[in-house]
Amino acid sequence: MKKSLLAVVATLALLCGLGTLRAFGQAVYGSIIGTVTDPSGAAVPAAKVTVTSQTKNTSVETTTNDSGNYSVTHLIPDVYTIRVEGTGFKVLEFKDIIVNADAAANVDGQFQVGSNSEQVEVTAEAPQLKTDRADVAIEFNSKYVEDLPILNRNFTSFELLSPGTQKLSWGHAATENPQGSQQIFVQGQHFSGTAYELDGTDNQDPILGIIVVNPNLDAVTETKVALQNYDAEFGKAVAGVVTAQTKSGSNDIHGSGFWFRRSDANQARDPFTQFKRDATTGRFIPRARWQQFGGSVGGPVIKNKLFFFGDYQGTRQTSGITNQLTIPTSLAQSTCNPATNPTSATPGFCNLSEYTKAGINGGGQVYDPSTGTTVGNGGSRTQFCGPAGCVVQPNWIPITKISPQAGAILALFPAPSSTGVLNNFLGSGSGPFSQNSFDTRIDFAASSTLNVFGRFSLDYFSLSGKGTLGALGGPGSGLLGLSGSSITHNYSLSTGFTKTLSTSLLTDFRFGWFKYNPQTQKPDGGAPMTAFGIPNANTGDPKTAGLGEFQLGSDISVGNNGAPNNGGVGAAVSSFGDGLGGRIQFQPARNLQWGHRFGRVGLGFVPTRRCFVASALCQQPGACQRQQRCRTAETLVLLWARHLSSNLEADPKLRLTLGDLHS
Repeated sequence: MKKSLLAVVATLALLCGLGTLRAFGQAVYGSIIGTVTDPSGAAVPAAKVTVTSQTKNTSVETTTNDSGNYSVTHLIPDVYTIRVEGTGFKVLEFKDIIVNADAAANVDGQFQVGSNSEQVEVTAEAPQLKTDRADVAIEFNSKYVEDLPILNRNFTSFELLSPGTQKLSWGHAATENPQGSQQIFVQGQHFSGTAYELDGTDNQDPILGIIVVNPNLDAVTETKVALQNYDAEFGKAVAGVVTAQTKSGSNDIHGSGFWFRRSDANQARDPFTQFKRDATTGRFIPRARWQQFGGSVGGPVIKNKLFFFGDYQGTRQTSGITNQLTIPTSLAQSTCNPATNPTSATPGFCNLSEYTKAGINGGGQVYDPSTGTTVGNGGSRTQFCGPAGCVVQPNWIPITKISPQAGAILALFPAPSSTGVLNNFLGSGSGPFSQNSFDTRIDFAASSTLNVFGRFSLDYFSLSGKGTLGALGGPGSGLLGLSGSSITHNYSLSTGFTKTLSTSLLTDFRFGWFKYNPQTQKPDGGAPMTAFGIPNANTGDPKTAGLGEFQLGSDISVGNNGAPNNGGVGAAVSSFGDGLGGRIQFQPARNLQWGHRFGRVGLGFVPTRRCFVASALCQQPGACQRQQRCRTAETLVLLWARHLSSNLEADPKLRLTLGDLHS
């Protein structure tokens, strides 16, 4: 049915005089199209059209067909000169024609009667309406890319300069997204539906849907954000299409250099979390610094034939973070640890009376889990009270009820920063982030009919951070709250050639490969869970080393079902341990991909009448689980696509586009 429909449409196009088939450049290339007429407006066939790059001095030739139409496709984005020659007419010359990737410059010419030795120079005007294609897109040339004020020079921010885009409030963990790809909806579609392409080949991780190589802005000659009605060759995208082309060399040597810097010297203090100096660093604001530097250079290897381009970008960042957490009070730490209880203010009792006065949802009263039933608010269970009764001594728990495991953990908590029950601890720190990236590109004009290009890119990232709670981990001081370390190598390769076989037949071959390879390490090792007295958490398997996650309630701050840092819903202690703010994983992806994710051990606590502190101390976990997802097999994914497209034109006011993609 599809073939029959295409045949009918093509037949009708020919009968109506549409006459010519024009193939347009795919993602990495652009085109020049036009119609040549004589002074009366009649088509001029067999006119010679020569398109010459002004920077490389390379040329491509073609002739007009019987309808006077011509097309020169698969041109690298550049500035071109067009020369049109016809018998009995003056030579037409159009200068400074800008060609963009995935777009066509429409240049029509009308001859004047005269000798071939005479020349008419025509100034091409920018078209008021794009007639060569129906896509809705925003294009940014190299000047816009380099000069627009983009925070951290993050290439993916250009999406937000397009209508119908929306940035989400969350992002992937820094360990799996050090390149800083942003989660952006396009026209209401999920961010993973946006396709990223670099030099016409895939640049998107198939698992997370994020960009793999976030290019250096000084290396980008142009970028295009297509929002709707993009060509059939982009069939895998369901939201937007973001394409970028790297710069190529020219007959002249050109280069650039840059250095950008920000520091905490220009930052304002948060009046709620940075109102006093940190006890360790003596600073109001944790040390923070961001600087980015690099440069680019391009030029000829063999003039008019072989050209090179290369660039480097380095980023050094120290992320200053202040975490406000809720930890056990000084009274709870001293009285509820069996090792220190005999010398505390309430020997023989763990004193949690402060939690009944803190405004915790549910009142904070603790009930003995070994008595009564759970029916109702506290059910028929017995309240924990001291010898003087519940009015005077509420939440006095016999020290014999406290588990030794809880006591061992309690001993490692730092002292609170304030006397309150909630939000009583401030911890600051700075985690380093380092990036080194480069791109290299070669362009070879073997002949007027054969062009070859190749590009290789590497992004290297290293980042780390320490847990705010020291030996108990917790939210970290690294980028986006990272606690642990990560090293990531992202690779990208793109190469291809075009060969013109005749004025109506051209072949285009392109090959792309990338590898996305984050390798993350936990912030600790050894067997601390065993040291706490929690069996079978740390085994002989290295993947089970280090702390588990201690999740106390629903955590809107760090996720993973831990307790909110503000102590809401009766949770009076923030979550701690490993696994907060990042995943522990090896996840190489290659387009091509293989994965290997570490396991983790987690403890979740249900409240003993809305008090998570008591639940943990009395060894009343609501859940204890081990998650271990390890995939050791390597899977090679080869993507092969066949794309056919035709553009049929009756006149400047009517164009029909047909496309088909099989992969």
